[in-house]
This record gives sequence, C-alpha cells and structure tokens, in this order.
Amino acid sequence: MKFHYILLLLGLTVVACEQEEYAFGDLTAPSNLQIEANVTGQTADTPNGDGSGTVTFVATADNAITYKYIFSDGTEEVAPSGRLTKRFTQVGINTYQVTVVASGTAGIATTGSTEVTVESTFNDNEALALLTGDGTKTWYWAADEPGHLGVGQNDGDATANYFANYYQAAPFEKVGNTCMYEDELIFSRQGDNLYYELNNFGFTFFNVDFLSVAGGSGGEDACLAYEVQDDPQLVALSPSESVVVANDIPGQTRGTLLNFTEGGFMSYYVGNSTYEILSLTENRLVVRVVMGGNNALAWYHIFTSEKPVQGGGGGGNEEPEFNNLVWADEFDGDVLADTAWSYDTGTGNDGWGNNESQNYTDRTDNVSVADGMLTITAQRENFSGSEFTSGRIVTMDKFEFTYGRIEIRANLPEGGGTWPALWMLGANFDEVGWPACGEIDMMEHVGNDPTRVLSALHFPGNNGGNAVTQSTTVEDAETEFHVYTTIWTENTIRFLVDDEVYHTFENNAGIPFNHDFFLIFNVAVGGTLGGAIDPEFQSSSMEVDYVRVYQ
Repeated sequence: MKFHYILLLLGLTVVACEQEEYAFGDLTAPSNLQIEANVTGQTADTPNGDGSGTVTFVATADNAITYKYIFSDGTEEVAPSGRLTKRFTQVGINTYQVTVVASGTAGIATTGSTEVTVESTFNDNEALALLTGDGTKTWYWAADEPGHLGVGQNDGDATANYFANYYQAAPFEKVGNTCMYEDELIFSRQGDNLYYELNNFGFTFFNVDFLSVAGGSGGEDACLAYEVQDDPQLVALSPSESVVVANDIPGQTRGTLLNFTEGGFMSYYVGNSTYEILSLTENRLVVRVVMGGNNALAWYHIFTSEKPVQGGGGGGNEEPEFNNLVWADEFDGDVLADTAWSYDTGTGNDGWGNNESQNYTDRTDNVSVADGMLTITAQRENFSGSEFTSGRIVTMDKFEFTYGRIEIRANLPEGGGTWPALWMLGANFDEVGWPACGEIDMMEHVGNDPTRVLSALHFPGNNGGNAVTQSTTVEDAETEFHVYTTIWTENTIRFLVDDEVYHTFENNAGIPFNHDFFLIFNVAVGGTLGGAIDPEFQSSSMEVDYVRVYQ
C-alpha cells in the first residue's frame, strides 16, 4: 500500500528566559522543526485514510531533547523520541490542529503547528443508547455487588485469570472510608455525540499513587476535596486494542473504549482517562482502566443505573432468594443411594476428553458411604490396563434442575496429579453435545497447586482452555472441610467459598445456562488440568459431608 507523507517546515517560535547561571553549558533553542504525518491507509482513493483514524507522527528538530504533542481534540502526549501514533476517534472526516513543542536544554522550547485531516468510521450505537437511555442516564457504583472495585494484572494472562485477580472489594466494603458511593456518573447524548459529567459532591476517592494531584499525602487511598469539570465533557468511542479477548460473551471485552476529554475519569482516580467497556446492559456497566504510570495494573469498576441501598437489596442486581430445600444427600446410610446417583465407569473417550489416567469403577474401594460421609478415592493400582482407579458419580436422569443454590461441604484430596471436581453438565448433552449443553464447574482443585480452588463455565466459544474461569485461595483445602456454594439464576451465576463470593458471571438467554443440569462428583488423576502425577502418589480421597439444593 502506498503512503503519502505530509512534510512541513514550520515557522518557529522560540521561547527562552534570561539565565544568570550557565551550568547547562550553551543554551541553544531547537531549530529546523519538522513534522511528518502518516495517515494510515491514505491513498489517492482514500485521502483521509482507511477509517481507523490512526495517524503516525514523527517530529524532528536540531538540538531537541524531547517533544510534546498538543491536539485540538483536548489531548496531549509526550513523545521523547518525537515519534507518536495516535487514533482520532471522532466519527466522520475531521481536521485537527496539531501543535508540537520541541524542548532543548534548560527547557528552552520551539513550537510549531499544522493540521491533519483523518476519517474515523468506528461507532457503537448500541453502547451510546445503553449508556444514555432516553437521552440522559445516571450511573452509580454497584456497591452491593462483589468486585465492584477490583484490580488485576494487565498482560496476556488477564483473561485466563479473570481480570481482578489481585483484589475484589466485598459488597459495601468502602462504606465509612470512601466518598465514591455517593458519586453520580451522568452520560448524555446530543446527536451522535456522547457527553459525560461526574458529580462528586466536592470529594473524590484517590488511589494512593495520585494523592498529590489533590494536594494530599499518605500511605493509603483517601477521599480528598477535588473540583471536577462543571460542564459535560465530550467522550469519544473507539475500538479497543486490549489484552482481554474481544467477544460478545459477558465477562469479556465489548471491544469499545470510552475516551474522556479534559481529564475526565470514572469516580475512582487512577490517573487515566481511557476506559474499556467489558460488559454493558441497560442497568449494568463493567469497565477496566489501566493505571496511570503503571501499565502492569488494570482496575475494574462495576456500575448500575439504580443506586444500591445497603441492607435493602436494590441496585438493579437483586436476585431471587433460594430458601426452599428441594433435594439433598446427607450420605447418612452405608451405600450410595441408587435412587439419586449412578456411576460413570471406565476410561471414557480419550481419558474422558482430558487425557486423564484413571479408570473409574463402581467398587467400594473407590466410592463408599459411611458415617455420614461420601468418600471418593483415587489410588495407584493396575486395573484393566490403567495405572490408577477412582470414582465418578452422577445424578443424570435421577435429579436434574434449573436454577437454585447448591451447597456442598467437602474436604479435598492431596497429591500431585489429583484433580477433584464438583460440577454440573447440561442434561441435553446427549442431544446437542458438549460444549453446546453447557458445563458449570462449581469447584475444581489441582493437587499440584494445593492452595487454589477454581470455578469455570464452558459453552460454545468458551470451552476447554478458553473457559470463563476464576480462582481463589483456600490455604487448607486438603486438610479441612469448606462449603462450596453456587448460586445460579437467569441473570448471574455466582461462586462462593464459605459464603465469600469470588466469581460472578453474567448469565443471559443466549448461552446454555437456562435449562436442566445434573450433578457430577469425581476425582480425576493427571490429564490436561491435573498435570504431572507425583511418582510417590499412592492414594488420596475427596470427602463430601453433604450436598443440598435450594430453590
């Protein structure tokens, strides 16, 4: 593709101050300032580019140490080398004024300006409509939702580690030591333009690294008096180039950025004005923002269009209460109840689809009930060509259900290569296959990573190694009993350990989590998740005290 360059020799303006000290040596103003602008995709047929709005600038000047770009869209960037790539996001063909400040020794600067005309065709009209409703919509922190404020890694593993893997705020955690729950984030539209106004009631919650912006100091986040822009600020929508996988599935990126002008930010100050939309519905907005000055960290915010009230449900996120016990197994007998459970036996297809090493049996050596406890034991033994045996039980065709709260009290096995799981599979898997039937992994554990438990959801587009997953730390999962809970509704699926939520997934009618599922308990050995098997491993068991389903 042929590129046309704009090469301009600019009139120079030299700015200097009288100097009484000459420690810098000769003070020479940068000279011969030139700007080269390459509009991506610019040809004779597309003089304004390919619609991406991307322009690469190269500024050069004699005796220059650094360069600063100032754009008429309200943004500015420092480019020490003089090279800068910028995406202009205003939809349509627009001309922008570009000013370059070339700085030399002792801050002596030379400035010049030019114009660039570029086309941007990106739009997200649905996001515009959802953010503004009938024309103006006010958003609030979803303070009643776990993880409404969180932080996680910002690298290629961000998706695999489900975003806010470093910290997630508990519901209303910040009440009493933050002002942000009072903030109103007001979005409005005028034609095709999106505008934003933050009503912070005079105070803003600052990240500890940015306290000095409001004249503060100290060793922790704080609310500080801070004046924000009074008038609505223009917000430009642009395509995101994220480490998070672009997808229409809730919990992943929408593929749209919110670019706030005039230093705008979404309530919690972390030194950045560009936010990526992960998920957006009529009453729920999830965004991520990379921390200013620290590209390794990304903050996550959840907002709602109805202000939550502590102790009063609210927030538009109220879920049904499941208090009616509809099915349970307390394992009080001395055999597994055949009215509730069946056995899966053998090695399955390709080690049950995961290259697992065990042979499942229905022997009491592997599955037993005694003293109010179900015990599933994996052990090293030669059995029908396999080196290990274990157990896998299912409620298929005996108990299947849609939605509810599932509570399981269990103590997990230990040993490298063990892979216990408490999970559910869509009851229509014989008809539609996997992953179309859907899979809800309520608890998985890997003996090679003993202090971590996981939850996961598998469905078309997000299955196998691309499942939507999250993990939490349970230091004594192999030595103590814990209650693993899943709360499954038509709106969300939440995963808890000992009543603490660590994973929230948005359910919707377009994915296969709205029909009957059945329960599966098993202990695998090896396989794609279980990993390397400890050569010293001989035997270990998962114990289940009870399983209860409420609707």
